Amino acid sequence: MKIRLKKILQNVSFVILLLKMCFIFGQKKVVVIDPGHGGKDTGAIGVNNIQEKEVVLNVAKEILKLNKTVLDDAFEIYLTRYKDTLISLSDRTRLARRLNADVFVSLHCNASQTYSKGIEVYVHDSDNLNTEVSIALGVSVLNKSTQKLGFKERGLKFANFQVLREAVSFFPSVLVEMGFVTNPDEADYFLKPKNNRAMALAVLLGVTNYLNTGL
Repeated sequence: MKIRLKKILQNVSFVILLLKMCFIFGQKKVVVIDPGHGGKDTGAIGVNNIQEKEVVLNVAKEILKLNKTVLDDAFEIYLTRYKDTLISLSDRTRLARRLNADVFVSLHCNASQTYSKGIEVYVHDSDNLNTEVSIALGVSVLNKSTQKLGFKERGLKFANFQVLREAVSFFPSVLVEMGFVTNPDEADYFLKPKNNRAMALAVLLGVTNYLNTGL
């Protein structure tokens, strides 16, 4: 089944909504985007040898560009890596703490031996004040990315991933699995630069919505 990609980048009202939401902010919020894997750690390898580490970095860089060009630098956005290098999991969250992050979003791609598809978002199930707000952030990102892009929604889930475990005590934190590189349709989707930009815009909208409304 082909993914029904909605033409986000041609939807003027969608972009205007983003702008209106961001103008409400006073002091800039600090958003740390963590492109998973890197260097010798390719992450999942999918159809046509597409590599998870490349997909997530491409999307992360598009988030940076959109914040600058569409949102007029509404946020202070930092990446945990800007090129194909391997950064330890502890160093990723340590950097976010030093930057006094308001939110932490780790980007990944899924893989499966079956014909699995869709987007899912993980939070850490901690007895922590940030757990509830992490859930709100995760729901916002999940809703915006699936509603705007037409991906199957696989739901909000809990996991003991190290980056979430080490981050949740300090700020709301989510890990986004942006589709399956082992699914032919979703792997092909990420081969097109305009689709990486669409995914980035959807994730950024989810973060914006959360920071603006807490929902």
